[in-house]
Amino acid sequence: MTARKPRTIFLLRLLQLNLYSLLVEKLRPFALTPIQYMVLSISSSRGSWSSAELARRFHIAPQSMTEIVASLERKKLIARSQSAEHRRILNIRVTASGARTLAKCDRAVDRLEREAFDGFATEELDGFRELLTKALAGMRRRQDGAAPARTGRRVNGQLATL
Repeated sequence: MTARKPRTIFLLRLLQLNLYSLLVEKLRPFALTPIQYMVLSISSSRGSWSSAELARRFHIAPQSMTEIVASLERKKLIARSQSAEHRRILNIRVTASGARTLAKCDRAVDRLEREAFDGFATEELDGFRELLTKALAGMRRRQDGAAPARTGRRVNGQLATL
């Protein structure tokens, strides 16, 4: 009997679990969770975001994002202000303290990435990132209602992709 190759999705999940655990450890000195760090990082990359936009971006319930944002605001890492376009929307921006904390977190996460992927040549890591980006783009297209890249046969009226 031939040994079966592990599924790609399982390998990705195992990698994610291991990296997540290490990320929790790296962020602990800054009193941030991985999702708080990602929200802070995303918020710094664009002028402002609303909680609803962030919830959609991270595929979580708006109530959960409201809690994350409130926590970051209590820590004075972000500030919220009324949107010029819509008075009921509160836009999020990173504060000076948040930017300093983010820079420290980024350095810790850079070290983690170097340690985690030290077996990769630069070109391999670039290619790996490119493949992950391509896979995520495909997932976004599917979620946005575009036709799946691969077709399969119909089973009980549902498209069974292979």
